[in-house]
Amino acid sequence: MIKTNLSILALIISAQVTANDEPQDLERILVTGSRIAESIDEIPSSVTIIGQKELAAQLKVTTDLQSILAMYVPGIASSSGTSSNFAQTLRGRAALVMIDGVPQSTPLRNGSLGMRSLDPHVIERIEVIQGATSIYGNGAAGGIINYITKKPATNSKFSLNTTASTQFSAVKLDDSAGLKVTTTASGEIDDFSYIVSLGIENNGVLRDAEGDALGTQYGLSEAKSRNFFTKLSYDFDADKSLQMTYNYFESQQDSAWVDVIGDINKGEKTYAIKDAASTPFNAAPQGPRGNHNLQIKYTDAEIFSNTAFNLDVYKQSIENVFFYSTVLANPDLNLAGGQSLIKSEKQGLRSVFNTLADWDNVEATFIYGVDILNDTTSQPMVDGRLWVPEMDMVNVAGFLQSKWVIQDDFIVKAGLRYENMDIEVNDYNTLKLCRSADQCSVPKAVKGGTIEFTATTFNVGFRYNANQAFTPYVSYSQGANIPDLGALLRSATVQDIALIQTEAAIIDNYEVGFVSEFEQFRFELSAYKSFSDLGSRSVQDPKTGIYITQRAPQKIWGYEGVLNYTFNDQWDLAATYGYVEGKHSNTGNYLGAREVSAPKGTLALNWQPTTQAKMSVHYIHVSDRDRFEKNDKGVYTGDEGPVNGYGIVNLSGSYDFDQWSVFAGVENLLNKDYFPARSQALTFRAFNVKGIGTTVNLGVNYRF
Repeated sequence: MIKTNLSILALIISAQVTANDEPQDLERILVTGSRIAESIDEIPSSVTIIGQKELAAQLKVTTDLQSILAMYVPGIASSSGTSSNFAQTLRGRAALVMIDGVPQSTPLRNGSLGMRSLDPHVIERIEVIQGATSIYGNGAAGGIINYITKKPATNSKFSLNTTASTQFSAVKLDDSAGLKVTTTASGEIDDFSYIVSLGIENNGVLRDAEGDALGTQYGLSEAKSRNFFTKLSYDFDADKSLQMTYNYFESQQDSAWVDVIGDINKGEKTYAIKDAASTPFNAAPQGPRGNHNLQIKYTDAEIFSNTAFNLDVYKQSIENVFFYSTVLANPDLNLAGGQSLIKSEKQGLRSVFNTLADWDNVEATFIYGVDILNDTTSQPMVDGRLWVPEMDMVNVAGFLQSKWVIQDDFIVKAGLRYENMDIEVNDYNTLKLCRSADQCSVPKAVKGGTIEFTATTFNVGFRYNANQAFTPYVSYSQGANIPDLGALLRSATVQDIALIQTEAAIIDNYEVGFVSEFEQFRFELSAYKSFSDLGSRSVQDPKTGIYITQRAPQKIWGYEGVLNYTFNDQWDLAATYGYVEGKHSNTGNYLGAREVSAPKGTLALNWQPTTQAKMSVHYIHVSDRDRFEKNDKGVYTGDEGPVNGYGIVNLSGSYDFDQWSVFAGVENLLNKDYFPARSQALTFRAFNVKGIGTTVNLGVNYRF
């Protein structure tokens, strides 16, 4: 079987997606969008690269990747400050999260936990493709977030970099102190290079602006994280190389703190108190038990004339444990609640050829190959019940992408991808779930089967680079996206999966924009629309109180702006703004906060008075969004709560001397008392947790 063959191949071969002559300015190079390294000046769509400078400034304040992404990517919704990226969409749709191209998201049962999947200290850069794309297959309805991990140092046989820091609440110190230590060894010996990193983080209790402990649902208080990362490379000669990367990440919250549930409709927050006696019996720690990523890459820069070849084989597995919920009760089994977990195993192979051609005034690049992916995902309960049956998907896809550079200035990109997916599901029974003794769902015996899907998606884009003062671009791209199949299966009301609306959706994405560059100034503005014939929305069943998934067409639109200005050698400024809106096409009703976020703007001001000293001020502002009416009981329901705007200021600084560096960061400098946008818009139980209050991070770094 394909599954067995891939397991064997994953231990033998793979490849790194590189170009024959990669430019040296890494801040201007993108590898995610077309599967090879290319300049962002030749891409006719919106992309964001978060480099080492931006990462270093943010990591002085927080290690939360969701907050870092929200700061620099205009299309990403604001962070919730939790372990979950539920409702933190990219341009109103789910993003495919990857580590070095290996998918971390679980689109077959989307638990919205993929963004926080490794220690950010091992990341070299983050590449974000905004807008639907099928270049990497299923799950990229809103775009792609690719964490590119660090490479081995090549200037010495051995180097060491160690960072130690502590974080604590400046509002109320009690129980809030945490510790993080990351140490990395790296070097090059002849044709062999290596990097090995170990990271340990123990959080204290996170507190809001009033000093109360934040709620524990998807919480990070007292979470213990561990990350082991290694990358080994061997160069056979100037053209051929072999690379192995392994990353292990776990982050679990095992705490005696329990929630005091509030009500966002009444402006009441959910907070936590220390009460071991109220902790649910046998509750398992929530969070990823272990995220394993193994990747082996083989690269031949010229396998034949003018053609590079890359072979990439990978294996990924994860178990994400959710919080304890009384909604998962079953009085018949004497269960007052329960916990579920998403189990996912992926193994895949990607082969990529990159052929260059050159005619009079025309340079052409052809990128083509085959992707094979086996994704097996299920959602059992910790207590042994089965909520979502195992879904075994085999996806085989072929693709061809091309880029034409005409007379140096006119760029045309076009391509297609053919998908063939088979998903096997065995016969299963839906769960009986009870919100109360007289409000329960009715179990169904559902006949399984094979869900088959094929699609051909296209993309085309144009960019004109003749004048740096005005560089316009326009693009059209399609993405093929399977719905959250697990959510559909677990809420089935029929007795055969053939009767469930499991068809994949095709997303059509249109974008137009321009870039203006001068000596000290860069500005980018883009506008987009996307259409989906089969979007998904959650609707509460009034009889059972359980949310079920319905399919309906959707349209989403918006615009984004990015500004960078360098005043002089000491001062520079970066700003972003993102606006997104959407409606159900068949009814004209607005989309809720599960998809559409409130408008967001950010500002980053950096000052470097000397070569040793740096300081940064970051500001994020979330605007109002109020699109819905209260129900007949006078309350907002589901994901339709109004969002009242707020602004947060963060501050960070560092000073280098010899081999040492000391740094400090302050999150929520002005101790703003606020509900994050997600906490306001989602009226679900225990989601109404306030944002973190003033929190200080102090640390030291040693380089050898």
